[in-house]
Amino acid sequence: MRHFFRLVFLALVLVAVALASAMVAMRVAIHGREVTVPKLEGMTRTEANRAISALGLRVLVERQFYSAEVAQGRILSQLPPPGTTVRRGWQVRVAESLGPQRVSIPDVTGQSQRAAELNIRRRGLEVGPGATVEIEGILPNLVVTQNPPANANGVASPQISLLVSAPLGPQAFAMPSLVGESLANAKEALQQAGLRLGPVNPAAASDAASLSGDVVAAQRPAAGEKVLAGEVVNLQLK
Repeated sequence: MRHFFRLVFLALVLVAVALASAMVAMRVAIHGREVTVPKLEGMTRTEANRAISALGLRVLVERQFYSAEVAQGRILSQLPPPGTTVRRGWQVRVAESLGPQRVSIPDVTGQSQRAAELNIRRRGLEVGPGATVEIEGILPNLVVTQNPPANANGVASPQISLLVSAPLGPQAFAMPSLVGESLANAKEALQQAGLRLGPVNPAAASDAASLSGDVVAAQRPAAGEKVLAGEVVNLQLK
């Protein structure tokens, strides 16, 4: 019996040693895949790739900016910063210098969105994130304003963002009260408001004896609710 327990104890010791060895090997393998990001700022893209390829890292040029201090084609900034510990295969994202600004910013306000974008790209610039806005009295798809403005100096990025006019949507307003109006007046009011008359329902059968003409007893949408031009309005008469 004592011999049996001794064998069991020896087996447990061997298992514990094996687990400890596995954990140590795992830690060594993990740390063996970790590298320190070197400083890439000031290098060219070729120099940066050469500097980190041996570490199993990759360079990704994510943005380009004008710079009067850093020569064209050299790296302005990087992420992760130098000294950061990362895994092999990690991408180091960098911003590349375009050198001093040499391209003039064109004036594309008043042009169609398509013409403005062609004009921007023809000058070697990029179309940046834009937006649309509804403006009464202005045709849709026209450039209302731009950023940076025409002939701007000292801009950071070779991008021009456009604010473009959008088609006007249906006009929204508060539903007027038609209760108590005659059906003829209600129709005229709806027509002037740009609304459409839906089915006109008489009162319930139990109230048939109380019918006294074509006066509006109820409406849907109710008075004060938000409605859009062209919306259908249902009336009930009494």
